[in-house]
Amino acid sequence: MKIEVVNRGHQPLPTYATAQSAGMDLRANLDEPVVLQPMERRLIPTGLYIALPEGYEAQVRPRSGLALKHGLTVLNAPGTIDADYRGEVGVVLINLSQEPFTINDGERIAQMVIARYEQAVFAEVEVLNETERGTGGYGHTGVK
Repeated sequence: MKIEVVNRGHQPLPTYATAQSAGMDLRANLDEPVVLQPMERRLIPTGLYIALPEGYEAQVRPRSGLALKHGLTVLNAPGTIDADYRGEVGVVLINLSQEPFTINDGERIAQMVIARYEQAVFAEVEVLNETERGTGGYGHTGVK
């Protein structure tokens, strides 16, 4: 699949790191480093503008290494970029650690996964069909 992209930043286009990678790393496109204080959130620009085909979305997800080592994550994970959005791809990062974290220009800050989706149409009914689970919610299966 080809995705049209305008790169107004100074970073290379995202690529897959390996032949079976699901996500491509997104890089910060910054004029100067950004320091995220503990519990601070910030929209980090990438310089990328994309045109996804109809029926596809781009999911912006955390990078596991940043989450584990530094407590940095994507706040609205996964963030969704709709097929009709034409603005800059930005990443909402939050620092969940107790230490300031510096984001440098070109740093890999998130990953982007392209996924197919379908739109649903709700059909209002009076009663739903019965299932084995029924109304069992969070933790309904207990601890095993």
